[in-house]
Amino acid sequence: MTHAQIPRILLPAAHVPPIPSKARSDALADHLASESASSPFLPLLDVRAGTEWVRQDLDLLWRTVLDHGRFVDGPEVETFESRFADYCGGAACVGVGSGFDALELMLTALGIGPGDEVVLPGNAPVATAGAICAVGAFPRFVDVLPKTLEIDEAAAAAAINRRTVAVIAVHMYGQMADVERLELLVQRNGLVLLEDASEAPGARFGNHRAGSMGRAAAFSFGPTMNLGGLGDGGAIVSDDAELVARVRQLADHGRSAVNPYVYEVGGRESRLDTLQAAVLTAKLGRLDEANRARQALVQRYRERLPSECVLVSEHPRSRSANHRAVVLVRNRSAVSRSLSRAGIGWGVHYPVPCHRQPAFAEFGDEDLPVTDRAAERVLSLPLSPTMTEGQVDRVCEVLTRTLRQR
Repeated sequence: MTHAQIPRILLPAAHVPPIPSKARSDALADHLASESASSPFLPLLDVRAGTEWVRQDLDLLWRTVLDHGRFVDGPEVETFESRFADYCGGAACVGVGSGFDALELMLTALGIGPGDEVVLPGNAPVATAGAICAVGAFPRFVDVLPKTLEIDEAAAAAAINRRTVAVIAVHMYGQMADVERLELLVQRNGLVLLEDASEAPGARFGNHRAGSMGRAAAFSFGPTMNLGGLGDGGAIVSDDAELVARVRQLADHGRSAVNPYVYEVGGRESRLDTLQAAVLTAKLGRLDEANRARQALVQRYRERLPSECVLVSEHPRSRSANHRAVVLVRNRSAVSRSLSRAGIGWGVHYPVPCHRQPAFAEFGDEDLPVTDRAAERVLSLPLSPTMTEGQVDRVCEVLTRTLRQR
């Protein structure tokens, strides 16, 4: 949805003497437009500023890669894989071309395919459901918890049938799903627990770090992620040596680990380029620092937001990576319009959940009331590790003025 597609709606002010609602709307619009003209645009995510944190490191790494010339399968790839596996608490990591590739290769390596069902939350990113469909399996969408918007373990349990083979814990907005309850669920039913941890590197649930639970975890390193490269990239982290070897083989056209001229199975080409691995290694060294900055900014939002804006809750045992600052708000069109007029970026993740998407119409016959209600109200506010408290306050002031003009 573009800003131009959003209806021009502003709410009437409850505390203003009765005057025509259009006049009140125009007055607020004029005020916000004046503020926008005097303040620099505040993006939803400042990717450039985030990269500046490691600019000097990147300059050196770029020269190093240029000098050795191994732009594919260079030593930086192995270095990153080793360090990221250690960071996640996993035994091994395989770098691949994208987050989607990571999901698809993880599923394929496990032998998941036609006739199988995989349980996932209805509000998951489309890539998660798309990867399930890409291997020929059936995505079984289930509802989410109303406060955290993470997968509802009870709903997942109710969806399990004789065709179910796996449950994917999709860590939404940087917060881990309740992996402890999900692990018990899959153990009771002889299933596999997988993680889509793309939005949550560095997050924890209890003593568990994202990427350390279940059989394997998939990550995306797109530029907008907490651990983002300068292009596409992804990885699978796992303690299962056989699974890791299988992923490596599939990602290299099915090549034999013994004889490089023999291709034992059908595969594909999916690799993490040397330069991206170098960039990710540099950023990994400052990921915890960046996540702490995000956490402090979200706490600031929590303290300053008007009561009409409710931040998605964090589980008491969770320490979120705070990929996004997501609020639930009524009259989202009016609120987002006001943010745009004030020169403030925003997003919606996501206005149409997977089970309502035309691409998944044949799979989306479930009734997911919490997911549907959230899709009408979720709004992502600006959040970058380089933001200031003053910028958070600016967002909160615009929201307060807008929501209290009713």
